[in-house]
Order: sequence, then C-alpha cells, then structure tokens
Amino acid sequence: MGCRVGVDIGGTFTDFCVFDEDSGALHTLKVLSTPERPGEEVLAGLREIERRHGVTADQISYFTHGTTVGVNTVIQRKGINLCLFATEKFEDVLEVARLKMPDPYDLFSRRPVPLVTREKVFSIPGRMLFDGSEDMPLDEDAVRAAIAGVRAVDGEGIVVSLLHSYRNPDHERRVVEIVEREAPDLFVVSSHQVWPIIREYERTVTATVAGYVQPRVGYYLTSLQGALMDAGVTAVPMITKSNGGIMTAEAGKTRCAQMLLSGTASGVIGACQVARMADVDNALSLDVGGTSADVAVVRAGEPQYGVGEMIGEFPIHIPTVSVTSIGEGGGSIAWVDPHGVLKVGPESAGSNPGPACYGQGGERPTITDAFVVSGFLGAMGLGYGEVTMREDLARAAVGELAAVLSMSIEDTAEAIIKIAVSGMYLEVSKMVSRYGIDPRDMSLVAFGGAGPMLACHVARELNMRRIVVPLTPGVLSAFGGLIADIKNDFIQTVYLDLDDKTAAPIRDGFAAMSVEAMTWLREEQGYTGEATLLYSADMRYRGQSFEIDTMLRLSDIEDGDVAALAAAFHAEHERLYEHADAEAPIQVINLRLVVVGEPPKPELLPLAEATGEPEALHGIDIYADGGWHGAAIYRRDALRAGHRFQGPAVIAQDDCTTCVLGGFTVQVDTYGNLILEAED
Repeated sequence: MGCRVGVDIGGTFTDFCVFDEDSGALHTLKVLSTPERPGEEVLAGLREIERRHGVTADQISYFTHGTTVGVNTVIQRKGINLCLFATEKFEDVLEVARLKMPDPYDLFSRRPVPLVTREKVFSIPGRMLFDGSEDMPLDEDAVRAAIAGVRAVDGEGIVVSLLHSYRNPDHERRVVEIVEREAPDLFVVSSHQVWPIIREYERTVTATVAGYVQPRVGYYLTSLQGALMDAGVTAVPMITKSNGGIMTAEAGKTRCAQMLLSGTASGVIGACQVARMADVDNALSLDVGGTSADVAVVRAGEPQYGVGEMIGEFPIHIPTVSVTSIGEGGGSIAWVDPHGVLKVGPESAGSNPGPACYGQGGERPTITDAFVVSGFLGAMGLGYGEVTMREDLARAAVGELAAVLSMSIEDTAEAIIKIAVSGMYLEVSKMVSRYGIDPRDMSLVAFGGAGPMLACHVARELNMRRIVVPLTPGVLSAFGGLIADIKNDFIQTVYLDLDDKTAAPIRDGFAAMSVEAMTWLREEQGYTGEATLLYSADMRYRGQSFEIDTMLRLSDIEDGDVAALAAAFHAEHERLYEHADAEAPIQVINLRLVVVGEPPKPELLPLAEATGEPEALHGIDIYADGGWHGAAIYRRDALRAGHRFQGPAVIAQDDCTTCVLGGFTVQVDTYGNLILEAED
C-alpha cells in the first residue's frame, strides 16, 4: 500500500490529488505551472506535498497525469516545421479539407491555414486501390527527391499519408524505410500508424496534427520521466488519454494523438464520478481553468464519446470524450476593439504574469480581476497560499477599460463577466442543439479553478436550476486521472456488405484485434487484472455517406449471426433517427474494439453530519445585477453534510472559490458536494 498521485498540468496552475491507500485520506494541492521548464512544476508540487502531508517520493505507488502540452502546441502553432508526402494528384488534401464552412454561425468564417502549407507538400507517384491492390508501383526516386525538397524548406519532420493506406500500407511503410535510411535525422510518421481509417482527409489531418506535436510531446514526457526519477518516484508514470483512459508515458511518446485531449478528458471522467455520487443522471460538466472552459455531456453517469473533436482549429478522428472548448477562462483578458466594443479572450494571462490581482506583473484586466472588483474574490487567499489577491491592482486594470468605456469600474467588471458568460452560453447552445437535449432538464457539474466562480452566472443564462460543486472542484481533473481505467481503441477498415459471406471475415478481424488489444494491455501496459473487451462496428445502409458506431455482442460475432448484427444496427439507427429500413442492405465499414483494464479505485468516505447551523466567517459586499448586496463568506472545510444556507454567498477553499448569486439555495450532500438550487 502507498499513495496514489494524480496531476493535471494546466496553463495557469498544476493540480495535485493524493489518495492515501492506508488511511483513505484525500489531499489536494495547486502550484503555478512552469511551461518554460517542463517537469519543474511536478517537482515543486511533490516537495510541497511532502512538506504539508509527509508523503515522500518512495511512498508513491501510482502516478498519473494529464497535460495540455499537445493541444496548446497546436493552438499556439509552436510545433515542428512539418512536411507532408501525399499521393500524386492528391497534394491538396489539407487545403480542400471537407469544403465546409468552419463556423455556420459566421458567414465570414474561413478555413484555417493548414499546419502543413502547400509548398511543404510533396508529390509521391504510386497508387493503391480501395481493395488494397497495387495500381501503380511506388516511385522510390520521387521519394528521394521529396526528401531533398524537405531539406530545401528546412523541414524537421515528415508525415506520410498515401491513398488507401488503411487497406494496404505497403507503400507508406516503404516510404518510411527510405526516409529513415536516407535522412535519419528527420522525424517521420505514417498515417496508418497513427489511425488507419478510411477517408483520406480525416486520416491525413489526424496524422498531421499528431506529427506536428509529437517531438514536443516526446521531449515533455522524457523531461517528466527524468524529473520523477530524480525525485525518487519509482512508480511507472501514466498519462491520461483523450478517450478517458490512461496509458504509460513511454507509450505516449509515439502515440501522442491519443493524448491530445488528455487533461479535458480526465476532468469529464471526474465529473461523471461526481454525478453518480450526487445521484445525477444527466448533466453538463463545466470545467473552467485559467485559459479555457470545457463543456461536456454526461448521460446516465457516463461521458459521451465521438470522433472529429477539434484540437484548436483542426479535427482529429480518433475516439475521444466529446468536449466543447471555449476560449474563456479565469485568466482570459478583457479588451476593447477598434470599434469601442468590449471583448473577452481568447488571449489569456496564463500563469506568468497572470491576472493583475496576482501581483506578478500582469497589467491587463481578466475575468478573475472582474470578480475581485465585484467583491467575490479577495477576502481569502487562493491556490493554497500561492496567490494573495491584490484588489488595488485589479481595480487599476479594470479601471483603464472603464475609462475607455465611460463606465464605472464596478459596471465594467460586471460587463466583463456577462460577456464571458454570453460566449459560454453561445457555445453550450450549439452543443446541446447538436445532441438534441434541453439544458433545463440537466444539472451543471462545475469544477476547475474558475468553474464554481462562474457556475451561477452560466446556469442562470441557460435556465439550469441545479448546480453540483464537488468537494475538491479545483483539482477534479487530477482526481479523474486517479480513477481512470487503462484503455485503448483499435480499428480495422473492412468495407464489407453484411451478409452470410462476410460473417467469417468479421469474426477473423475481431479475433486479430483482440490479440493485439490483449498484447497491448499485458505487455506494453503491464496490467495483470481482469480485462473487458467492447466490440462495435461502423455500419451504414448502402448509399449513405457516413456510418453509425454500433455496439455488438461477442456471441453474435463468434456465431456468425448476421441477422443479429443487422438487428443491432437497425435498432441504433432507429434510436438516433427514429427511422430504420429492415429491408435495406447494410455495409460494415470499420470494426472497432476497446480494451479496458480497471485498476483499484479510491473510495471516498461520507462527510460528517452537521450538528448545527453553518457559521459564516464574516459578511462582505458584492456587486451583482447592477448594485451592491450583502453576502456571507463560508469556509468549505467547515461545512458538513446537511448544512443549508441562502445566497448571495461566497464559499472559500484552497483550490477555488464558489460564488453563489442571490436566488440560489446551497445544501451540502452526504459526500460534501455543494448542491445549489435556483429558487422559484
């Protein structure tokens, strides 16, 4: 027995969650992130955990962490100088994309400039057909000429994405062999290695995003491994994945496409656990950090999954927890555009210099500064003593905008908050429309360093009547990493008509994937416990353009029961579209398999029952809805199960602050979650 440590590295703070397997105690911590020195924030946190709680490095039996280094690399366009080798006459695959308008709500929106611009795309003659046969042999001299072209543009890496490599990757493999022999100093990756799916754009853009960030992610993970080794941590470091699972950090160096949404996915896993503990079936999770807000749908206590999630401006087509990211967080900067309109974000103050109120050199006003000016923040410390709020600096920063807008400082601060919330409202509205759900029927699970701060404002805009704030909301993503399963996805494109003749190829395809999955779980991940295999297939009616991922039973697969497989697809089509055609022929495009290993999970103990009324520390004044109001401030660690009080109020704790507007009632449940209910 020992201690299990979960870490989530964000743009402003790095969060720690430590579970003592012997005592059942749960410790939390925040330290400022150091993106310029990878691994330093982890060492600083481990030192502080030892000082505060006596947990030494050799006591850590399990270590997992999530990071935004991959997605931030794409957003900031700080990846390597990447080139693309594409099949002759398909060189414009990234430029053409899917010819869709990026934002249907903006008639002037444009597709983003690709990560690999056209002059860095090189033509490779040779052609595989859709059935895997070779139509034209690979031109190896052209590959060597393309390598010379990479040298000419100072390229640092190459993505190889050739037509129909999902069916026959021989040409891609040969190109990689030539590059590795002729130019061993160049980083090279092939699309079939990253994610071997049908459709050339989806496969190419996924491989391009992965190749763009992989060297930086590899350097980061190597630095992390070295830092942990130097600190004396002997546990194998694990990394959270975009699909809500975990894998070894070593595997993440070559499979970084699977961890691009690492931090956001683990936050949703934590939110699902909170929803289950609070007896909430359907919820929206709201994770607001320093630079962004991430929203996801939770149904029946489980996250929703999908493909084509956006990494910055680009989609990746691997299975991920479905998350909508909004460029507004606690550190998002407020500014006035040339037309005199107040805007918020997407630029963030980050951890250095941070919001003006942090007193670390920031001079531009942020959402956090607006909450300080409004009186919600400042009465207590923040970030486990890392930050002491400076109201004078916040007022000075917001005051500059107030002067430009000819408004009072308080009204300007409230306007900053309202504009940030309106941006969240817009993106959440798009998301719930896509799912066909009504947010009024759902609860809002708010977490992250700034989620509980903004939760009442967001819920009020969305007409949501119930908010759940976890016991340790500021470090829930780190907690999500602690409870995540070891998990991996496998895919095989088969492109078959579903009939008696294809029962054997489907059975054989799943059998081969099962062997691959168990090899990954046992040998690469070192997991020896019980494993679960989940089988599904991307299926469609012949003539349809896109497929539906349909869950299948292993017994039907092994028995070759084509009728049962077809019935599963008809039922799923009926569920999604309220229509099914039992007479229409069906095609199976991809076979999918998910392997899951469940490590031991920490069990949270119920909170002690309240024996009296909650005692407020003192009263404060807050500015909301255009005027000043009296509010009570409470310490979160003094609240007990059953405590109940009315807003407006502020609930302070080491990892975040919960701001309760008037019209909300607060009650503490059995596990210490704050349940905020809107009054009629």
